[in-house]
Amino acid sequence: MGKNSASTIPFYTFLSISSILFASHFHAYEAQTNVPIVKGLSYSFFSKTCPNLETIVRTQLQKVFKQDNGQAPGLLRIFFHDCFVQGCDGSVLLDGSPGERDQPANGGMRTEALQTIDNIRALVHKECGRIVSCADITVLAGRDAVFLSGGPDYPVPLGRKDGLSFNTKGTSNLPSPFNTTTVTLNTFAPKNLDVTDVVALSGAHTFGRAHCGTFFNRLSPVVDPTMDKTLAKNLKSTCPNANSGNVANLDIRTPTVFDNKYYLDLMNKQGLFTSDQDLINDKRTKGLVNDFAVNQNLFFEKFVDAFLKVSQLDVLTGNQGEIRAKCNVVNSKKSVLEDLVEEGMRLINQF
Repeated sequence: MGKNSASTIPFYTFLSISSILFASHFHAYEAQTNVPIVKGLSYSFFSKTCPNLETIVRTQLQKVFKQDNGQAPGLLRIFFHDCFVQGCDGSVLLDGSPGERDQPANGGMRTEALQTIDNIRALVHKECGRIVSCADITVLAGRDAVFLSGGPDYPVPLGRKDGLSFNTKGTSNLPSPFNTTTVTLNTFAPKNLDVTDVVALSGAHTFGRAHCGTFFNRLSPVVDPTMDKTLAKNLKSTCPNANSGNVANLDIRTPTVFDNKYYLDLMNKQGLFTSDQDLINDKRTKGLVNDFAVNQNLFFEKFVDAFLKVSQLDVLTGNQGEIRAKCNVVNSKKSVLEDLVEEGMRLINQF
């Protein structure tokens, strides 16, 4: 897929953005949270063993986004699609025949963003040894994709291990752009994500683009009456049919910035997906849409809470899983032995 490829699924579905404004251009919002930490994770997990971890990740992503800003929503999508299927274990990163990435729900996943995760893994392992998982790097990359696009800055607990398998069937449970609010809420409920989490996570559609097929149902055979007429006219011009390879911005106001303008879109009938626009039509979610539209800090606060909840879904810790030598394949016996030798040499060199 090219740099402007887009996906067929929400938040869940960010594919590319035309440009990005780095966090230094914004007033940084540092979020506070009371979300509990699951056993085995810690905010200081690598403070002694890999103290420069987060600096390495953020510095590399600044370079990446300067060259290919479409990776920001792509990385956030990878984070969500990893965690939502069988927990934050890096399973979506694994190659398969087929694997999770080959399923319809993961259509259009940015190959460049996947490579960026493994490139960061290589930098981190060179600096610290093979002690940081691809799952942790995926979470950090998702967090920094938000921050470097103008969103909140916030710590994330670390210490995840990489899984040894993937789950293709689990991808059928990912949220769909065609869902009503009732279906969307029912999709998130098994993950213990409530209505506030759903509306906040939907706000990730404040940047990125999507293919025509993800919203053409609102244009044909008749225009969805809940869609702004001018927007519908413009989208029809962009998308002559559902199979068109063209893309449209998820947020027509500030499509490259992580802010609260997505909610203003919904208030003005300018949401792109059925799952987006229906949030303003459902009494369970309408109030939250209105609140987030007028209070960006409140949106940021609730988004951070929801992100942290997602980032801790069914994590592997301690003796579970492994630390992959490459993010797209599980370790071989040889790589495990090499890891032990490498770690032994590192310990010897410390004396």
